[in-house]
Amino acid sequence: MPASEVSAEAIAARLSAVGLSTRVQEHTRHTSIEVEVPDSFPAETWREVLEVVAKADRFGLLATSLGGRTLWAVVRKAVPATGDVRGPGHQR
Repeated sequence: MPASEVSAEAIAARLSAVGLSTRVQEHTRHTSIEVEVPDSFPAETWREVLEVVAKADRFGLLATSLGGRTLWAVVRKAVPATGDVRGPGHQR
């Protein structure tokens, strides 16, 4: 199992362990993890949650004016070790 997959699964498992329901989606270049954070979420648990998502490549919190809060994290998948990985905009 690739390290990125292990990392994404570990993040999702730890978020679930603190009582959050996770949504994990696989994409071509990354795995995303999202959780809805309820208003009743204990303030003392936020530190642990932030330590968990800090292990991701990127993370953030989307808060709406309606009171919804979605915490998200992204773990990039490994880049292939061979071939031209610069992308279509950077080919020779």
